[in-house]
Amino acid sequence: MSYSTRELNQLKKIVHLAQQLLSKAEANNKISTKKSIKVSSIKPAKAKSNKRIRRSGAELIAFRKKLLAERNKGIPVAELTKKYSVSLAYIYQL
Repeated sequence: MSYSTRELNQLKKIVHLAQQLLSKAEANNKISTKKSIKVSSIKPAKAKSNKRIRRSGAELIAFRKKLLAERNKGIPVAELTKKYSVSLAYIYQL
């Protein structure tokens, strides 16, 4: 079976893309194994979950009051973002 020049170029492009994907997957795999080693040394209670939390109406009102009180005390927004795991924009929006 013979291929045209166009088909050969397309096959070469596919092979090149596959090689790129494999190299990225290997790099990500190396990074994830390094992270898993670091995370395993942390106590499970301290491990952060990336699950999003949506506050209900009553919780949101209480959270706003708490944020305003802390901001009035002079606590920087950067510290509040780390403490409550929210973005700067979220705090300024409230």
